[in-house]
Amino acid sequence: MSETLLFFRQLISRPVQISAIAPSSRFLARAMAKDLGPSVGKVVEFGPGTGQLTKGILGAGVAPKDLSLYEMNPEFVSHLRGKFPGVAVHLAPAQSAVATESDVGAVVSGLPLLSMPEGLRREIVAAAFKILRPDGFYVQFTYGPRPAMTDADIEALGLTWKQTAFVALNFPPARVHTFRRR
Repeated sequence: MSETLLFFRQLISRPVQISAIAPSSRFLARAMAKDLGPSVGKVVEFGPGTGQLTKGILGAGVAPKDLSLYEMNPEFVSHLRGKFPGVAVHLAPAQSAVATESDVGAVVSGLPLLSMPEGLRREIVAAAFKILRPDGFYVQFTYGPRPAMTDADIEALGLTWKQTAFVALNFPPARVHTFRRR
């Protein structure tokens, strides 16, 4: 089955979980992965869906053995395991990564944080920073003008952020934000 058909089948059957109207574009995938490469070391992706961002991560030079994916949709997990040999694919929520990951250079998130309750958003981002090295970074996209977290949550987690890309060639257009420890 094509990735697009798989995406739309899941969108129809699980609209709240998918929470996007179209798959991420290759342009967004490149923007999300622009600071990645072999020197970053281990990378974890939250919410890979059909794997468009995963392709961008691997295309940036991250080795399959250095990439772990956390996805809650069983059909996406099955698809990802077949499509990306050598990549660790976990059928598990993002925040469970704290039990299995450490010394991570970057976390890339395709999760629809703005459609989640604020407490869950904070838990997911906090989990990312628990597994990241001190110099590690977290990359998240959103369709709005501001990051997918409140200023209070950013402050409480001790983070700084900057917009690192605007991707007009995505539907809808997206902004990429990179977060680091203050």
